[in-house]
Amino acid sequence: MVIASIILIASLVAVLGIVVVLPNGDSTTTPTVAFAQNVTNSTTAQNATNATTSTTPDKVQVSIVPGASVLTDDAYSPNPVEVTVGQTVVWTNDDTAFHTVTSGTVGAADAGKLFDSGLAGPNALISKGKTFEHTFDTAGEYPYFCTLHPAMVGTVIVN
Repeated sequence: MVIASIILIASLVAVLGIVVVLPNGDSTTTPTVAFAQNVTNSTTAQNATNATTSTTPDKVQVSIVPGASVLTDDAYSPNPVEVTVGQTVVWTNDDTAFHTVTSGTVGAADAGKLFDSGLAGPNALISKGKTFEHTFDTAGEYPYFCTLHPAMVGTVIVN
């Protein structure tokens, strides 16, 4: 117990820079405080450097416009949407109706294989304000549609 108390006191002296009164009446400040401060500043500087070097891909917004269920190629805006490889498209349901964002074309065997907001789950665009996103890693043209309102069509052009 005595050893634990001595270790605790020594730790407080090192971290807080407490003035120690020696048995002969002299006082001194422990020199380890400067070292601890330098380590803290060094770590903070390193973390700041790391924070500035991390990047995230740009996100491009697409709206599912109000009244989209009775529209065609103007149900998604902008349409077509152009992005670069590595960018993410974020579709926002700005309508009050439930919609999907499903890759491919209506009736195609590969419909929904690349991306699909779905009819259920966390990605479903069940209400106004819900979003779905997909990152495009390969150049090309990607048609998409709403499975609930198949006349709603759009295209993502990736350069």
